[in-house]
Amino acid sequence: MPQLDRTEELKAALAERILVLDGAMGTTIRTYGLTEADARGERFKDSAKDLLNNGDILSLTRPDVIADIHRRFYEAGSDICETNTFSATSIAQSEFFMEDPRETGGRKDPEFFQQVIENPFLVDLAREMNLESSRICREVADRISEETGRPRYVAGAIGPLTVSLTNSPDAEDPAFRVVTFDQVLTAYKQQVEALIDGGCDILMIETVFDSLNAKAAAVAVQEVFDEREMRLPLILSAAVGRGGETMISAQKVEAFWNAFAHLKPLAVGLNCSLGPDLMRPFLEELSECATAHVSCYPNAGLPNPLAPTGFDLEPRHMEEFMEGFAREGLLNLAGGCCGNTPEHIAAIANGVARHKPRVLPVGG
Repeated sequence: MPQLDRTEELKAALAERILVLDGAMGTTIRTYGLTEADARGERFKDSAKDLLNNGDILSLTRPDVIADIHRRFYEAGSDICETNTFSATSIAQSEFFMEDPRETGGRKDPEFFQQVIENPFLVDLAREMNLESSRICREVADRISEETGRPRYVAGAIGPLTVSLTNSPDAEDPAFRVVTFDQVLTAYKQQVEALIDGGCDILMIETVFDSLNAKAAAVAVQEVFDEREMRLPLILSAAVGRGGETMISAQKVEAFWNAFAHLKPLAVGLNCSLGPDLMRPFLEELSECATAHVSCYPNAGLPNPLAPTGFDLEPRHMEEFMEGFAREGLLNLAGGCCGNTPEHIAAIANGVARHKPRVLPVGG
């Protein structure tokens, strides 16, 4: 059955209130005290590399944990939860399942990544991870929706990759790129197809460090839409540094919006990299220039290894900051990235519920 386009339904909801996104999957996974054996399960018990930091693999080996995390975020007030697929591409998974040529004097280059995107194991693994992650989130969303009478949505998370199309890693060869645009496009296209097949309502190109990588993801989305003669809502979210620029491609916020405005996304936003205090001026800039809805899900402050979540801000702090953004009319969607647990999201949901959503500019 074709996936239903819920764009108008979401737009209607966004006109009424600020919708709530979820929090940090990785942060919350760590609170379960999982071991390397948990990550591997029986299926990957003989893997040559450690898999504990491969959070996406848990959709296959510990789906109970991933389902429980989604449940907790939805029950905390999330209208939208992201699938556990931040690194569920053949390119990203190659970090865990292929030998690194640099360890034997070689280098990662387009020839290496051509082997990656044609590797049957990695291609099949990536598809399965996206399908299962979507299915898990979909089942939880539908159950909570039925129990509460309030619609819950599933956003297919499309992460930034560990390679850059913008910059060369070789100071002696600035023209060199480890991977080609077409290779990145292929990997993303495989992911997008599986996310749609798994039942996602929304596609979210997020934590954009490198705008050219994001362009490849956007092209992948559009190609799949065209081939299938369908559309789903699209959200794009950039990670910016202290100067308000994307971390690798160094696009300022307005330039980022201008680069993707033609896609007519449901929302454009900022996430990760900064806490809400440092993100404020860049959110203000985005809110001023974007004709789409604006999302924001910052980190819970700066990293702090002594804090329970690894980040400074507690739920009450995130509530205060995010309510401030809502009061100023900067938000349509609010959530949290690294360091934000279900308790943080419950606090954020409580804070933003007191305020009306940002009004879209004329033409938005």
